[in-house]
Parts: sequence; structure tokens; C-alpha cells
Amino acid sequence: MMLAAILMAAAALDGSAAVAKLDWLAGAWISEKDGVVVRETWLAPRDGAMAGAGQTNRPGRKPFIEFMRITAEPAGVTFTAIPPGQPPTPFVKRPGADGEAVFENTAHDFPQRVIYRRCGADLCARIEGTVGGKLQAQEWRYRRDR
Repeated sequence: MMLAAILMAAAALDGSAAVAKLDWLAGAWISEKDGVVVRETWLAPRDGAMAGAGQTNRPGRKPFIEFMRITAEPAGVTFTAIPPGQPPTPFVKRPGADGEAVFENTAHDFPQRVIYRRCGADLCARIEGTVGGKLQAQEWRYRRDR
């Protein structure tokens, strides 16, 4: 019983360290293209968790606001999207290079992958998945929002 508790505590610490490695995501980011303004903000990792919010403004439309979190879970580091009016959707981080995070949920309709990577001083983001047998994707290149 004691060994199980020690192993669970060690796994939680490993998960916290894995989330801490995503500190490059922290901060306020903005992307402006064709009149659409997308902002994404991430709090720095703390105790195995990061909290985020995204806002998309399109001319003549109500802003779209989504909340997100990255947490250390038993399945691994998990990005959870919390769009308005929908249940939270988890995406588990796949192994990869430093400066890139690929989160995947193959059971989700779209997207099946949420990808973040550093592009120099910028942050590149992509969502992708298969719809009707074809790969669909959306991409953003963010700069720091001052």
C-alpha cells in the first residue's frame, strides 16, 4: 500500500515536470489576418497545470471565447479544450521535441490534433484532423501581445 502511494506521488511529480517544460507557451499572444484577430493567453505552469483562454474576433460577429487547460493526468500531459456550450475535450500529449507540443484525441470529430510550436520568437499553432476522409487544418502564427 505504501509503495503504491510512493509510485503515485512520483508519477504526479513527473507529470508536473512535463507540464513545466511547456513554459515557452506562457504569455499573451496575438494573430491578425484578414480582419480577424485571435488572441491566446497562457498562465505559466504551476503545480502541474497551465490555464489558458482564447478569443477570436471577426468583423460583424460576436467574439468567440474558449477556455483551455494543460494538466498532468494519469494518461499523460493533457490539453483540455472547453468551448462554450460543449463538454470539455481532452487531448493527450504525444512524445516529441522540445519547443513543440502535439496533443491528440483520435476519437474526437474535429480537430483530432492540437499542435503548438515555437517559431523563433513567435508561437505557431495548428489544429488538424480528418473530415470525410480528407485532412483539414487551420493554422495561426502568433506574436507576443504587448
